[in-house]
Amino acid sequence: MSNGLIPATILTGFLGSGKTTLLKRVLSEAHGQKIAVIENEFGAENIDNDILSVNSEEQIIQMNNGCVCCTIREDLRSTLTDLAEKRRKGELDFDRVVIETTGLADPGPVAQTFFIDDVVAESYLLDSILTLVDAKHAEGQLDSRQEARRQVGFADQIFISKTDLVAKDEVDALVHRLKHMNPRAPQRQVHFGEVPIAQVFDLKGFNLNAKLDIDPDFLKDDDGHGHDHHHDHDHDHEHGEHCDHPHHHAHDDDVKSFVFKSKKPFNPAKLEDFLGAIVQVYGPKMLRYKGVLYMKGSDRKVVFQGVHQLMGSDLGPKWAPGEEKGSKMVFIGIDLPKDVLLQGLEQCLA
Repeated sequence: MSNGLIPATILTGFLGSGKTTLLKRVLSEAHGQKIAVIENEFGAENIDNDILSVNSEEQIIQMNNGCVCCTIREDLRSTLTDLAEKRRKGELDFDRVVIETTGLADPGPVAQTFFIDDVVAESYLLDSILTLVDAKHAEGQLDSRQEARRQVGFADQIFISKTDLVAKDEVDALVHRLKHMNPRAPQRQVHFGEVPIAQVFDLKGFNLNAKLDIDPDFLKDDDGHGHDHHHDHDHDHEHGEHCDHPHHHAHDDDVKSFVFKSKKPFNPAKLEDFLGAIVQVYGPKMLRYKGVLYMKGSDRKVVFQGVHQLMGSDLGPKWAPGEEKGSKMVFIGIDLPKDVLLQGLEQCLA
């Protein structure tokens, strides 16, 4: 099925973080991929004219290297549908879509479009949400703008730009702060938008795969509820030395994450009821959540993930012989009641 689907990437980030620079690099790099860029920008800050000539009546512009660019005049859904239609008819040729959102847009509704809308879901596969953070202005933006914090919580991959303009300890503090908000997104420091294409596309951030990547340092820091936490200490902790700094919890950001782990199996019916109730109540405040679960009565892992109220789950591979069974879940959201969730999950264990 997936072979016919067009992969889509959402590029979000703070104003001035270098999204346009990154985009320009991605578009002009000779990787042989034809990319359709959808500019979800309101205002004049569209892709610079040096890579396109914009004709105001024309909504879709072909670039000299075969890429396509269009500005959203209506909603995202109709633009995506329109592009897929033109591609089917052979009027446009492109391999993938990148949606660039405004500096302070909430990526949530953009991501949801790929799940809620059948027409879109039949043509596209959401690959990942990339968030660009400007190291120089990040502190102020994160302190003052919830939208900036939400963008961090949504990310599958975080790129930190302009680290060369900031002292190393400030960068370290920022890295830590972002990690507490979102431990599942790897962070990369980038200069002038120079990111190898392999770190931008086909990241499979929305795949229901049986892997839950959470930064091991984060797990080490976060001993929220004390049982069942056996952390392996054999990771090489290059960040270990920063772990005791007092700046660690100086920012009590409203976007937070927490992890639930247990070696006991879940009662499937109880867990389903509980998660269903949680997304009904807290869905708008739940940004991203994902888990790999050990279910009573099943010899296979169960993988689930979601954005806001939309939750999907799937049977994963079998537990390998000798593999230690257990569940691991991460929740990223705005002011989520950690204790309510952790106690509730605890009560769903068989």
